[in-house]
Amino acid sequence: MDLLCWSSVCLLILTFLSPKTLSMRYEVHSGQMKCISEDIHAKSMTVGKYFIVNPNDEHHPLPDSHKIIVQVVMSPQGTMLHEADNTESGQFSFTASETGSYLACITAVDHKPETTLTIDLDWRSGVHSQDWSKVVKKSQVEMMESSVKSLLDTIVSIHEEMYYLHERGEEMHELNRSTNSKMALLSFLSLGVCLSVAGFQFWHLKSFFEKKKLI
Repeated sequence: MDLLCWSSVCLLILTFLSPKTLSMRYEVHSGQMKCISEDIHAKSMTVGKYFIVNPNDEHHPLPDSHKIIVQVVMSPQGTMLHEADNTESGQFSFTASETGSYLACITAVDHKPETTLTIDLDWRSGVHSQDWSKVVKKSQVEMMESSVKSLLDTIVSIHEEMYYLHERGEEMHELNRSTNSKMALLSFLSLGVCLSVAGFQFWHLKSFFEKKKLI
């Protein structure tokens, strides 16, 4: 395997070994929506939690204006996977039925005067959705067993990703071959049309000159 292949494999491994999480905090104005997209593979476990950051002291309740509507859907099918209305916080979990893009859309409830809400969203997919630290006990043997399980899940995820990339590569190769065939056919058709037009023009000019007795 050449250096380029080794580099690609190492990069893929590092990508999976790094935490595949979407943890962010952003602002949403009253009556507005913000959507976050995540690409998830089929049969991958996904968990997420969200809450409105309290602008006051944590011992004080949130203002009545601080409510959100949360929808988690599979795009572009639009299949609803989680929905919550007029809530302050919540969580969701599901297993992806197919590979694709999944959207988490959070809408700030319309309020006058306009209010700005700060949303905290933590979204984890695949092996990173399983918090192994919660199941590890003090026993060193059990800690090693938990680490092995985590590494095994990581290896399975890497294998599935490589298989998915291979399938995508085959699809792109087939698409390129189909496109090249269509372009070649189009080129021959264009050449045929050009030759036909040129022949018609030559015949027309020849007939014209013969009628004028110029040839």
